[in-house]
Amino acid sequence: MRAAVLHEIGQDKLEVLDDVEAVGFGPGRVRIRIRATGLCHSDLSAMGGVLPQPAPFVPGHEGAGEVLEVGEGVTRVKPGDRVVVCWLPACGACPACKRGQTELCLAGFMNAGTPNFRRPGGDVFGFAGTGTFAEEVVVDAGCAVPIPDDVPFDIAALIGCGVTTGLGAALNTADVQAGSSVAVIGCGGVGISAIQGARLKGAAEIVAVDPVASRREAARNFGATKAVSPDELPDAKQLVTGGEGFDYVFEVVGRSATARTAYDNTRRGGTLVVVGAGALDDFLQLNMFELFFDEKRILPSMYGGGDVLRSYERTIALWRAGRIDLSGLITHRVALTEINEALDQMRTGAALRTCIEI
Repeated sequence: MRAAVLHEIGQDKLEVLDDVEAVGFGPGRVRIRIRATGLCHSDLSAMGGVLPQPAPFVPGHEGAGEVLEVGEGVTRVKPGDRVVVCWLPACGACPACKRGQTELCLAGFMNAGTPNFRRPGGDVFGFAGTGTFAEEVVVDAGCAVPIPDDVPFDIAALIGCGVTTGLGAALNTADVQAGSSVAVIGCGGVGISAIQGARLKGAAEIVAVDPVASRREAARNFGATKAVSPDELPDAKQLVTGGEGFDYVFEVVGRSATARTAYDNTRRGGTLVVVGAGALDDFLQLNMFELFFDEKRILPSMYGGGDVLRSYERTIALWRAGRIDLSGLITHRVALTEINEALDQMRTGAALRTCIEI
């Protein structure tokens, strides 16, 4: 089958090959024909070495498709079912799952070091234990989540990661209060989803912060009351909050510099939500006095900070009701053979989300 492969960490181009085989099928496993996958900035981070990932590997972790076959013991899905790929499935038995914090379950990471694919030259891994930039993928049964027939594959793919992460940061992690002031730093697909979540919760002011003008314009269309460049953030803080700082600030970039900016723009007693996935060697510096004196809450948000399956269901319900816009997040669609052009657009920050049709 065809798949896009990164041969070495640090390369910026993928090679679309037709000699790749999905491996690992057996009891408890599911083979999926991928129909659509989103291009997420986390894929770029893994390619560049910011996020740990063995190579060679097939990127992609937010995909949707059809079940081709199921292994022994699989009962939740059957051949022909439409599914979204969940890159972080919950085992239901670990301490985190028993506490109701299924987004912290580590079961999905156990397979990250096992090759998902094979070529004549050797093994190939899948990003985050999946690898959806491929025509087929074999995953644990828990990774194949059934979706209703009325949910298009491209919409379902976005629900698999970016939308769930951004919406959940506002709805679950922050639990934004009605009438509050919000700033979102980083307005790609996840940031836009956080903006939509803050709007759903009734935030009075939502300031979108991004250096890319097209993203700032898009943020307004999705619910931001103001959209500014990073240099304009101090003026927006003064205008909206009288200089006090925002009730909630979402950092959706994954860098210590923007996290520090987010902290500085959060009011005393306010909430900083860290959504962006950053590097192991990038450290956020805070002094002990400000931590004590300012009493700001710092809340990391992993995969939306809530039960993933419930979040999927909630997102579909909100989409059906017209309360959130998901199709507008997809700025353009490309074929697998055009993937490097899409990567270049993502690097420049021009695209909210690219849908790769496979």
